[in-house]
Amino acid sequence: MAAFDDDDFEQLAPKPKRPGPSLKARAIAFLSRREHSRFELARKLSPHVDPNNPDQLNKLLDELEAGNWLSNTRFAQSLVHRRAGGRGTALVMQELRQHGLDDDQLVEIRQQLQTSEIERATEAWQKKFGTPPSDQKEHARQLRFLASRGFSPQCLRQILAQYKE
Repeated sequence: MAAFDDDDFEQLAPKPKRPGPSLKARAIAFLSRREHSRFELARKLSPHVDPNNPDQLNKLLDELEAGNWLSNTRFAQSLVHRRAGGRGTALVMQELRQHGLDDDQLVEIRQQLQTSEIERATEAWQKKFGTPPSDQKEHARQLRFLASRGFSPQCLRQILAQYKE
């Protein structure tokens, strides 16, 4: 039998894992790609938090907000800019709430969306259909399409009422 050297055992032993990027580096990497809400960023970073230091995440998020790296208001404006084009107020507001923003923060955004909802709905209708409904079945189909996009019932009636026979 051959004798083993210490070098042989070092080769067989599992190598320790290299530590990944710091929590702050991960946060900045996420924020450099796009805006995130505080809730969303906390969810993404939570698997990387040191279990011995649970306050680490809240301290980091507070620090990022203080340095203006993280802003729920900026995130909300960014999401509205990306999503509001062909969607109604209800759908955009629902998505904002899913990202952890509460209604108190969203009052102004809701008002902005409601003032432009008719134009956005008309644009979505023109893009999809462009012609008035020819019968009741087509009218219902167009209503369902606009409703599925989150447009309000008043908005739907106003758009399709101009094409009723």
